[in-house]
Amino acid sequence: MRRLLLPALGTAALLLLSGCTSGPDAGADGAFTDDATGELKAWGFDNADEVGTSRLDYAEGQLSDVEITIDQTAFDAQKFTTRAASGVIPDVVQMDRNFVATYAAQGLITPLDQCFAVHDVDPTERYYPSVVDDISYDDHVWAVPQFYQPPAIMLNTRVMAAAGVTADQIDTSKPDALLAAVTKLYQANGNTPALLGLDPVAPSQAGLWLLGMGGQVIGDDGEPTLDDESNRVAVDFLKQLLDAQGGYAKVKSFTDSFDTFGDGNQFVTDQVAAQVDAQWYVNVLTPYVDQVQISAVPFRGPDGQPFTVASGTSFVIPSAAKNRDAACAWALALTSQDAWLAAGDARAATIDETPGAINTGLFTGSPEADRAIRDAHVVPSGNTGFDEAIATFYDVVPNGTSLGASPAGQQIQTELQNALASVFLGDKTTEQALADAQAAAMRAYEAAKD
Repeated sequence: MRRLLLPALGTAALLLLSGCTSGPDAGADGAFTDDATGELKAWGFDNADEVGTSRLDYAEGQLSDVEITIDQTAFDAQKFTTRAASGVIPDVVQMDRNFVATYAAQGLITPLDQCFAVHDVDPTERYYPSVVDDISYDDHVWAVPQFYQPPAIMLNTRVMAAAGVTADQIDTSKPDALLAAVTKLYQANGNTPALLGLDPVAPSQAGLWLLGMGGQVIGDDGEPTLDDESNRVAVDFLKQLLDAQGGYAKVKSFTDSFDTFGDGNQFVTDQVAAQVDAQWYVNVLTPYVDQVQISAVPFRGPDGQPFTVASGTSFVIPSAAKNRDAACAWALALTSQDAWLAAGDARAATIDETPGAINTGLFTGSPEADRAIRDAHVVPSGNTGFDEAIATFYDVVPNGTSLGASPAGQQIQTELQNALASVFLGDKTTEQALADAQAAAMRAYEAAKD
């Protein structure tokens, strides 16, 4: 199930940063100036493609008085904590936004309110509100965000047409009708799934289902809310959905066998009729445009309106960083409008060199950048289904909601995953599993606050 938690292929979403620190010290109180000079140590840009390298080149050009050194190894939470405790820490680190509130509560990273202010950047104007919510905690903004890959429901229209199911029947705001459509689409070889009517990608996409059906994972104050009554409704429906397709264990075994990134992927081989996917998966399918028939519909909330959840990576500045001013300027340069336009141009040039390739756009975390890149480079491909899928993801991205920021964010997610698995396998009732998860998550939250 980890396959759909992976960052976007070809979007440089795997950017991560490391090394020792050097340069002027801005102090330990979140103070910044706009004087970017000296040496900058960064942990990141692991396997950067043209989207990453073009932005690196742009940022380097903007910081001519800064000597930048990048350790291109992947972020490791234990390694980060060890380095932070020792004081031998890079000036800027990129990590998943789920980690930000945790490290903020621990005092391991510095608030960036003044970082934004001295560069005349208003986060609420540059980034989507849901993205800002991901990195906001205790009345401060703690990171510079990048990327936002909204999930929606991708459709295998070839399979759906054969079963007589239409796109409007894949509607999460109408659970009973959706379950009927999924049951009609589902096929099995004996007791083994052969074709899923809808792969909900549960429990890894649990946040989408819980929030999208009116529930809540983390409250405004950062406390876990796993036993929210609406969460029980969502979990019960997910269990129904999985049970109608052979049960969780068989569904998971089946989906684990998917050649998700290969020539025998689940849309080429007709192993799914519909599947929850992040936007980047359209990129994965573009080489198979002649072998698949796809489209997409939004996940819809109880009110019938499109709904999605925010996720992505971000740049943080450790509290013990030596050159915060350069770190701030570099992170903001990498996520600026001009940097993203350079990335859009670089991606378009690569696509132009690839016969039959389709430009699906870039989902940057910035609405202005997303619009500009779409206007400049996303044109009708000649394949109606792909164009519909691309448009669907652009349509849902403004409707995103943050899962919430908490100092126990990672533990809350772990407890939720464990609870869902126990319900799906029949080991606990929904009420008991969520109550147990809430109790464990609250213990973690209280410990994190202390």
